[in-house]
Amino acid sequence: MAPRKCNMPRRTMYSSLPKKPKHDSIQFHMWRNRNSSSSSSSSVLFLLLAILLIKMAESTPPAAVDSSNAAVHIVYTERPQDEEPEAYHIRTLSTVLGSDEAAREALVYSYKTAASGFSAKLTPEQVEQISKQPGVLHVVPSKTVQLHSGPGKLH
Repeated sequence: MAPRKCNMPRRTMYSSLPKKPKHDSIQFHMWRNRNSSSSSSSSVLFLLLAILLIKMAESTPPAAVDSSNAAVHIVYTERPQDEEPEAYHIRTLSTVLGSDEAAREALVYSYKTAASGFSAKLTPEQVEQISKQPGVLHVVPSKTVQLHSGPGKLH
C-alpha cells in the first residue's frame, strides 16, 4: 500500500503558527537597559529600607531592650515564719523590681509545699540584685528537660 499524500499545500499548514519576533540589537539593548534600571532602583529602595530599619532599632528605648533579656528564673528562699509564702515572695521580688505591681507581673509561680521559693521573669541585673537579698538562698535559670520515652531510647 502506498503512502497517502496530503492534499494541503505546505504554506497553508504552517501559516497559522505565530512568527517568532526578530529583535535587532537596538531593541534588545533598550529592553536590557530598561530592566537594569529597574533592578538598580530596587537596590536603592532596599538600601533605604535597611537604613530606616537600623535607625528605628537605634531609637528603641533602653528599658525595652532590658525587658527582652528577661528569662524565667527559680528563686529559692527561706520558709517564711509569720507571713503567707506568696506575700513573702512578692515582697522579696518587689525590693528589686520597685513595686508590688511589677512583682506580680513578673511572678510566674509561687512554690509553697515541697520547697519555698518562686519563679519569675528576671533580667541578668535583677538576678544579681535578688541573689543578694536576705532570705534568698539560691537563684537558678529555669529550664525544661525532655524525659526519655522508653527503653529503646536509653543507651
